[in-house]
Amino acid sequence: MKIIDGKAIAAELRADLKKKIEQSEEKPGLAVIIVGEDPASQIYVRNKIKACGDLGIRSYAYALPETTSQEELETLLDKLGKDRDVDGILLQLPLPKHLDSEAASKHIPFEKDVDGFSAENLGLLMQHKEEVVACTPLGVMKMLEREGIDPTGKRAVVIGRSETVGKPMAMLLLNANATVTVCHSKTPDLASVCASADILVSAVGKAKFVTADMVKEGAVVIDVGMNRDENGKLCGDVDFENVKDKTSYITPVPGGVGPMTITMLMYNTYIRFKSK
Repeated sequence: MKIIDGKAIAAELRADLKKKIEQSEEKPGLAVIIVGEDPASQIYVRNKIKACGDLGIRSYAYALPETTSQEELETLLDKLGKDRDVDGILLQLPLPKHLDSEAASKHIPFEKDVDGFSAENLGLLMQHKEEVVACTPLGVMKMLEREGIDPTGKRAVVIGRSETVGKPMAMLLLNANATVTVCHSKTPDLASVCASADILVSAVGKAKFVTADMVKEGAVVIDVGMNRDENGKLCGDVDFENVKDKTSYITPVPGGVGPMTITMLMYNTYIRFKSK
């Protein structure tokens, strides 16, 4: 069993990216918008701004009050969409309840979408012509690549069908020639489906949901979850201590997929910068 060190892989990828950015006369620019006072979102935004500073990416932070209207938010997005200095626009979710995130996201131009959530980017992923892909699934693929794990011919199971992780994760694995099954809350006999997986990716958001009986001997287990256990301690979807010895590779929480997500956001910003 090998624990995949996402922190170390992310550091290597950031070092490569930093070199490329240092060699560019112009520097990429990322606009990050947060609305309201959500504490978790504020931490994420701070981490994203810090990552920009570390890599030499220009960051433009917009902290809007909770009372911001839909029109005000969309006006700002339209303005940033036309700004030549801004290569990528990130709208931090969730938004306050009175705002429509789907409608707002349509005001982010396709060529400045660094989250990979736009209909155009999802369509390109379906056609295996992807340019910018959702950061967490892309991070998982980079981890597999770095560890020399080739999905070709493998049976992959993804638990979770969200637009942000589950669906793009399944499509990336399919594009990498795995045979993919997507499981969700309506899947019958979930444990036995999961136990057939050579590569098992859990993105369900439930603490210690994946137990040892759901894991095939020698499987690669990727834990995308970020939860709190009964003692308030950070943990993933996978019951790590009871599962790890059955696996060939496993990601920990924290220190697994998490560090890769922001790194892939920086990578996507650079791709947008290079393609303009």
